[in-house]
Amino acid sequence: MSSATIPWVVSEELAGLNAQAFGLAEAAGLPYDVKVLRPAAPWKWIAAKFWPNPLSVVAGSLGSPLPGLVIGCGGMAGVVLAALRRRALPVVQIQNPRISPKRFDLIIANRHDELTGPNVFVTRTALHRVTPDRLAAAGAAWQERFAAYKRPLVAVLLGGNNGRYRLDAAVAGALAAQLVAMARRDQVGIVVTPSRRTDPAVTELMRTALAPVGGWVWDFQGENPYFGMLALADMILVTQDSVSMISEAAATNAPVMIAPLPGRSRRQTLFLETMRAEDRVRLFEGRFAPWPVSPLNDTFAAAEEMRRRLSL
Repeated sequence: MSSATIPWVVSEELAGLNAQAFGLAEAAGLPYDVKVLRPAAPWKWIAAKFWPNPLSVVAGSLGSPLPGLVIGCGGMAGVVLAALRRRALPVVQIQNPRISPKRFDLIIANRHDELTGPNVFVTRTALHRVTPDRLAAAGAAWQERFAAYKRPLVAVLLGGNNGRYRLDAAVAGALAAQLVAMARRDQVGIVVTPSRRTDPAVTELMRTALAPVGGWVWDFQGENPYFGMLALADMILVTQDSVSMISEAAATNAPVMIAPLPGRSRRQTLFLETMRAEDRVRLFEGRFAPWPVSPLNDTFAAAEEMRRRLSL
């Protein structure tokens, strides 16, 4: 495949957006070049939908030659993709672009986006890069390192404040107390990974609280344990704020419990209603309470739909 035909993956410099676009391309078996959108001043302070000439704003991010397909994720990417389509390029948008769906060849949107149309493919989960092969490799790589912790093993994925939900020291303290009580009562091991959004004070609080029961909290040093935790956990606990982390956890063989947070989001509520209707997630009530589950992952179905529609 020549460089002129290798698809572009276009998004802002945000890990969550990149993971969705990378996951779609990889599930479709497509190589890709990453194009990170870095608009210069003053456009970086102005919503992309108001840019009069989007391609000139991000020209330094894209380069040439133009590819045979462009995949984008997020609102800024949506505006750029719509402009590229005017040059007869096929474009696939992930997430609601907040502009006319008619400006795209295909939109892949989660049910909580409440978007429908003849060129819209609706998923239950966010797209991501969790696959059986990646989990198997990560499980083998981390098996020995996690062998010291009690089994059953509970993996805890921490998000953070995001404008809709709150995960501060007070909320984290209550969650930590539940985890400590569960470790003692149910005799489980606990491993925790914070995310980029987790307040360092929350991370340190968790580390201090879990130390007496042998819990482990990643300190961002060395190799990222995230996929290893997903692969080896007997139960996964995810804070309510992150659709991406919940979707990734649901792609494993482990039951997924949701740690509720103060706040409110219509989109998040709709997403969790879908996941609970599938019995793929349940509300965490302080106990290790697994139930039979199967992996739930709509990334491969989305990739197959993209290949079918665009004859890839």
